[in-house]
Amino acid sequence: MIELVIACFIGILIGTTTGMIPGIHVNTAGAILFASSTFLLNTVSPEFLCVLMVSMSIAHALIEFVPSMLLGVPQEGTATSILPGHRMVLQGRSKEVIRIVSVGGFGAIIVTILMLPIFAIALPILHDVSKPFTWSLLLFVLSGILGWIIFQTPISSGITLMCTFSGLFGISTILFSLNDSSTIPHQNPFYELNIDYPKFKSIFAGGITGAILGFLPGFGPAQGTVIAQAVSGANDNDDDDTVNFLLATSGLNISDCLFSLIAIYIIGNPRSGIAVYMSYLIFEMGPNHLVIFIFASLIAVSVSLMLSLKLGDSFSRLMGGVDYRKLSIAVIVLQIAILYLFIIYYKAPFLYMTLALVTSTAMGMLPHYIGVGKSHLMGVLIIPAIVIYMQMFL
Repeated sequence: MIELVIACFIGILIGTTTGMIPGIHVNTAGAILFASSTFLLNTVSPEFLCVLMVSMSIAHALIEFVPSMLLGVPQEGTATSILPGHRMVLQGRSKEVIRIVSVGGFGAIIVTILMLPIFAIALPILHDVSKPFTWSLLLFVLSGILGWIIFQTPISSGITLMCTFSGLFGISTILFSLNDSSTIPHQNPFYELNIDYPKFKSIFAGGITGAILGFLPGFGPAQGTVIAQAVSGANDNDDDDTVNFLLATSGLNISDCLFSLIAIYIIGNPRSGIAVYMSYLIFEMGPNHLVIFIFASLIAVSVSLMLSLKLGDSFSRLMGGVDYRKLSIAVIVLQIAILYLFIIYYKAPFLYMTLALVTSTAMGMLPHYIGVGKSHLMGVLIIPAIVIYMQMFL
């Protein structure tokens, strides 16, 4: 048992590190661990590695909101919450927004675990009934022509996704903020976050929605945010409702992370990259494994909550004395440098990936100018998935 606790804290450390580095996805660390599993299994158990991956993914999902909120560099799970959160930072409310997303994520984990008995009974039945109709419903989602063109190449999907998401949601957002001459004002050192009924409802909505995302193939945080908004009654326009919106968004991101792993046990299908690696390490997952992973998740989200608050507060203090324009340019350069390191490593076509990055960035800036939500850009993933599934049945 002691070794599993050690694994949990190692996972938290790795997840915190990957979460604080813009552009690094937790699946990258998971892939490295899985590739090293042959060597690692000589000294540790499969359960050790799985607990490490569980806690790493939970910690990453919570901590990644810190750079996303303060720098405006989202990953997939934070892409829809970046604009309202960044708006609060520009109002000097960075400490408040960090507490909102941290509490939202922590509360959603508790909700997901408490609702697990209901999910365990209902979802296997729902899975069998809904599976034939899932993809037909996704035909109504907006077109993802860019995604379809990119995924037609033999280039690794990991590097193409990294390139596309960097352009659509990362670089484009920062470039727009530079064009708007944004500055980071003095951050209010005083904050107050009272959990009232609307906030509790948003946390609950995030937890339930995250479980749905972890269960249904093809649904991502952007679609989950729409569902969570409808359930909680929150939006990202009014100042009061922005808090509830962020609670629901951070909650569904963390809950989705946990439930995509639990789905291995409930319906026998992994729903994330980390879950796939775990399914190869433990071929038959039993109730004991489920209990271990739940406790690992609780430890990870509790420690990550404290780390998120401390890192967020420290980061917000540092932001006050930093030239925002220079920092934003540095973040863009860092994202591009990381991307091209992976391009070189995977030996992807240099010019083609550059064109894909430029195109994605240009497309990512359009919602800012025409006044629509950036969640529409998630069609880059949904449409290719629909086409692939349709081809399987034709």
